[in-house]
Amino acid sequence: MVIDFHTHTFPDAMAAKTIAGLEAAGNVKAYTDGTVSGLKASMREAGIDLSVILPVVTKPKQFHTINTVAAEITGRDGILSFGGIHPDSEDYKGELRTIKELGLKGIKLHPDYQKTFIDDERYVRILDYAAELSLIAVIHAGLDIGLPDPVHCPPDRAANLLKQLDTANTKIVFAHVGGYDRWDAVEEYLVGKNIWFDISYSLHKIGEEQFLRIVNNHGTDKILFATDSPWGGQKETLERFQKLPLSQEKKERILYKNAMQLLEIQE
Repeated sequence: MVIDFHTHTFPDAMAAKTIAGLEAAGNVKAYTDGTVSGLKASMREAGIDLSVILPVVTKPKQFHTINTVAAEITGRDGILSFGGIHPDSEDYKGELRTIKELGLKGIKLHPDYQKTFIDDERYVRILDYAAELSLIAVIHAGLDIGLPDPVHCPPDRAANLLKQLDTANTKIVFAHVGGYDRWDAVEEYLVGKNIWFDISYSLHKIGEEQFLRIVNNHGTDKILFATDSPWGGQKETLERFQKLPLSQEKKERILYKNAMQLLEIQE
């Protein structure tokens, strides 16, 4: 079984335009057309059983549209969508309760697109209340190749965020092995904390020795397989991961067992 904990899709009517704009901004080529159907086709080709879609709310007014769509597509044909919330929400508690009531298991935060540093009090209060509701939070961490500096979630600020939270109760996933292109700082500030790392859009960039060191020092029970589709190919990322010198037991933990436990789903 394989669970991809980090994917993105866009509504059919705007997918082509959105993908083209993001390709130009990041100087990358997408592996799918950015639609849900495109993701499902990718999953079939790669042998992915479940994909977690992570929508990003870039403006507070997008909340209801994005989360309504998320609720409509989740739980169908191997798709499980999280919700989204913006740090400028005037009713963050009400919005988080709505996400919970819609049956969504978590939220996605993107500090760069939301132009807010991760240790800002607005994120602290969102994550604190999300923990009360037992919602998972996936956070873009490190550099975003399509956006200019500053990096809004570098590892030192992520560590400062954690100091302000009761991490015994939070379910926080820092994407891109804790911080894309900031892995030395990940080792300094984040490895060993009570958090998860997903491996999305990183295996092609991070050195194998450093990746294995982070995985083993952080603990394989806190690592999640992920691709960042459409920006990372699901088939290509899975093939690259399977070639790593990890035991079959560790691979199974990363590929699906950790995700199942975090998502509280049965095999």
